[in-house]
Amino acid sequence: MIETFKAAVDNFSSPVTIFTSAAALFGLVLAFPRQATNKWVAGTGLLLILGFFGIGLTDANFKKIVTAPDNVPIVAMIFIFGYFTWFALRKAVENDRRIERGEPTVEQTETNEKVLVFPYLIFIEFVVALFYAIGLVLWSLLLKAPLEEPANPTISPNPSKAPWYFLGLQEMLVYFDPWIAGVLLPTLIILGLCAIPYLDKDPKASGFYSFKGRRFAVTTFLFGFWILWILLIVVGTFLRGPNWNFFGPFETWDVHKVVPLLNVNLSEYFWIKGLGWGLPKFWLVRELPGFAVLAAYYTGVPWLLSKTVFKGLPTRMDAVRYSILMILFLTMLALPLKMYLRWAFNLKYLVAIPEFFFNI
Repeated sequence: MIETFKAAVDNFSSPVTIFTSAAALFGLVLAFPRQATNKWVAGTGLLLILGFFGIGLTDANFKKIVTAPDNVPIVAMIFIFGYFTWFALRKAVENDRRIERGEPTVEQTETNEKVLVFPYLIFIEFVVALFYAIGLVLWSLLLKAPLEEPANPTISPNPSKAPWYFLGLQEMLVYFDPWIAGVLLPTLIILGLCAIPYLDKDPKASGFYSFKGRRFAVTTFLFGFWILWILLIVVGTFLRGPNWNFFGPFETWDVHKVVPLLNVNLSEYFWIKGLGWGLPKFWLVRELPGFAVLAAYYTGVPWLLSKTVFKGLPTRMDAVRYSILMILFLTMLALPLKMYLRWAFNLKYLVAIPEFFFNI
């Protein structure tokens, strides 16, 4: 039974199924926040995750990856971030219920409770710092420092991975050119997530936890944080093996695994496969389809969203703020869209101009 479960998980595990499943689960949680933040529902989910880890630790390959000293903090990070996300959503749901009943929010009921910094806050911080110090000492005794032999320029580790906090960027390199994956996208995503509260500001829903009043801001931030950052780190840590190939959690990391791929640029799809012509020699004519797609994406999609999904946003903000918000939002959304295009059509670049080392 256990071996059948492991085989099923390995067969299910692929970038497209994992990303799609995570996005679907994310959508369910935010579509039904009251049910998702219920203690019984959250407890059941936690038991399922712990059960998966319990079964996984019986497998040598899974145990080797998860218990590696480098990867233990990643496992802890998943549970810690998961708890605080659930806790924040639970407080937001509670405040939304209070507002519906005409009652003050939790934060408003606490405004009259004044607590002195000393000794109350200082004492709590001291106790927490003491527990952290004890935890770090125990950690250093139980787990060996992940030190390796001195660097050898003639031998490269396989897989060669960046530190955990850069693994999301390394995963982006599979789908984007280095200047986009390493510089442009991270910068715009981080700035965009920071700018959301200032672009989509609502004084009526400020100063307290609320999901119903800040649905767009909360959803966008959590999607960027969980799906486009934490999930990519998890994939890069536990599921990317030798030669950066994708492996299931219970699959042996085989250095001889070969995955044949034939990635094709959009210009080749349009001129060669679509029209049956050869590629134009002049780069601007050759890449016109890609530029047209990008122009439609950054001009037509904001207008379409303003008439449908984001119908109320343009009324809450001026044209400049809405334009900046859409540019940042669509740039962040370009990451999962490009990933799906690679998985579905082996699309390499929308715009490929090797003459200037410029690829999108």
